[in-house]
Amino acid sequence: MTDGKHLGALSAAYAAKCPEEVAALYDRWSQTYDADMSAAGYRHPTICLALLARHLPRGAAPLLDAGAGTGLIGEWLDIAGYPQVEALDISQGMLDQAARKGVYSALHCLALGGTLPFADDSYAGIVSAGVFTSGHVGVEGLDELIRICRPGGVVVLTVKNTLWDQGFAARIAELEAQGVVTRAEETRPYVSMPGEADTVPSRGLALRVN
Repeated sequence: MTDGKHLGALSAAYAAKCPEEVAALYDRWSQTYDADMSAAGYRHPTICLALLARHLPRGAAPLLDAGAGTGLIGEWLDIAGYPQVEALDISQGMLDQAARKGVYSALHCLALGGTLPFADDSYAGIVSAGVFTSGHVGVEGLDELIRICRPGGVVVLTVKNTLWDQGFAARIAELEAQGVVTRAEETRPYVSMPGEADTVPSRGLALRVN
């Protein structure tokens, strides 16, 4: 680990009280984020990539990387055969790092959790790795991702257990009962950063939009 610097940055992000604070923290962290998360053994992008590839055909386009950060998953999506991926993140600093990777067809500096400026059924698939977690985005961000995903498409996301128990599980069950989505896959809970102590487990989900 890098002298606990990563843990401090992440703890601050989790404790943030408003979207502007989250954006500022990630702006400051953007230069060292990739190295810090690699040192922590960060798993969410890998899990999401596996779920997306299992449930969405190669070449499906366009995709939205919602909470793209520095573009960790964007590079892998490109290599795995998804040629058109747009990035959305609350932090312009993180998007500037993502842009340098040259794998995104568009960059959107926006916050999740409210209304998004995209039409219904805009995307063939959406991936959101490490976003539905403490201090970031809660269950209020889910319905918009479903709205902008096409019928037959998939929304792949990770959810921290804290949020899962505070209404996320109930909301997904409700959406399933209404026929809005089908739970294509749900992983067992896992620790997203084995290099950090005392982290609350998360789970990966693939939701098929009906």
